[in-house]
Amino acid sequence: MDSMLLYIIDLFGTAVFAISGVLLAGRLKMDPFGVAVLGSVTAIGGGTIRDMALGATPVFWITDTTYLWVILSTCLLTMVIIRRPKRLAWWILPVCDAIGLAVFVGIGVEKSLTFQDSALVAIIMGVITGCGGGIIRDVLAREVPMVLRSEVYATACIVGGIFHTTALSMGYDNSTAFMAGVFSTLIIRLGAIRWHLSLPTFAINK
Repeated sequence: MDSMLLYIIDLFGTAVFAISGVLLAGRLKMDPFGVAVLGSVTAIGGGTIRDMALGATPVFWITDTTYLWVILSTCLLTMVIIRRPKRLAWWILPVCDAIGLAVFVGIGVEKSLTFQDSALVAIIMGVITGCGGGIIRDVLAREVPMVLRSEVYATACIVGGIFHTTALSMGYDNSTAFMAGVFSTLIIRLGAIRWHLSLPTFAINK
C-alpha cells in the first residue's frame, strides 16, 4: 500500500480514536487534563504496545510527533465543539470507536508484515493495535474493557485480520488487502452495534 496514503489513514484513525476517548471523558465529567490523557491513550495505546512487541523502537509517536499534535488538536476541538456529550445520540461513541478500530487493525497487520512474515502474528498485532488503546481507556475510566465483554469486538478484529492476510496470500495487492480487512472489521462491528449482537458468555454455576 502507498506509504503516504497509509500515513494519512493512520492519522485519521488516530483522530477518530482520540474523539472516542474525549467523548467518554466528557460523559464521565473529567477535567481537561483527564480528557487529554484519555484521548491520548485511546489513540496511541495499542500502537505503542504493538511497536514495543515488534521491536520497532522508538515507537511511532516518538519519531513522528505529528501524532501527538493531531491528538491534542482533536481533543481541543472536540471539547470546544461538543459542550454537552450526554445529549449526543447514543450511537456516536460506538460508531466513532468502530471506525477507528477497523483502521487500526488494518494498520497493525500492515506494519507487522513489514517486520516479520507470519500471518498469525500479523493478525495478533492487528488485534492489539485495534483493542489496546480501548482497553487502557476503559481501565482508566473504571469500566470493564469492551474487548472483555460479550460484545462482538475483538472477534471483528480477528476476522478483519484474517481477511487482510488471506487477501495477501491470494495475490491481491496491499491496498486491496488492506481495504478488505478494514471493511470486514467495520461491517461486523457496525452490525454488532446495530443489532446488539454478542457472543455467548462463559459462566460457572454455583
